[in-house]
Amino acid sequence: MISDVDTAVRLLLSILLGGLVGYERQASNKAAGLRTHVLVCMGSCMIMILSVNVYYTVEGQTNADPARLAAQVISGIGFLGAGTIMKEGPLVTGLTTAASIWVVSAIGLAVGFGYYSGAFLATVLAFATLSLLYQLEKRLKARSHLKVVITLVNDRSMIETMCQTLRLLSADINDIIVDEVEGGEELNVTFLISMRGGRDRSMIIRKTFYNLRGVRNVIVE
Repeated sequence: MISDVDTAVRLLLSILLGGLVGYERQASNKAAGLRTHVLVCMGSCMIMILSVNVYYTVEGQTNADPARLAAQVISGIGFLGAGTIMKEGPLVTGLTTAASIWVVSAIGLAVGFGYYSGAFLATVLAFATLSLLYQLEKRLKARSHLKVVITLVNDRSMIETMCQTLRLLSADINDIIVDEVEGGEELNVTFLISMRGGRDRSMIIRKTFYNLRGVRNVIVE
């Protein structure tokens, strides 16, 4: 069986590795941050330790499979990941964070089983994927990236209309941020878009949105 000392070491290591991935998500202001990833990784680790210890307890008395408890982590973690996925208009956000939660659960299982090299390698690769590739994506989109801030009457049904308008202008919508102006009578809708000749088309965007019903102000940066 796994000793109490070894159990403590594995749990602490799972906190460290899960926290590393969670730190990147926290720094990016994602829905699931440091604490969520730490708890998922540590919980997965504990379940794997429990699975191994249960197997050693009944070894030779039954054909118990030590992987059955761990298998439920892989399927059950999907419910937690689904909670980070949000849909705003045509955009779906949170998929990367959901995937990172799934990855740290696997890291926790690996640590709980004692597969340290695999756990460390997976952590390094996950962190590199989340941080380095994100920076690469930003650089690839930087030249054609625009921020469009639209102030309109408090009518969220207009967001879909504005999305359709941007698509007609051949713009790719990367993100949408909706903030209610103090008093609740107006909304500030921020679109992060990518388009060819983005800077040259900023005036076209302004004129197009000013013609929409309920639009009070348009800022293109």
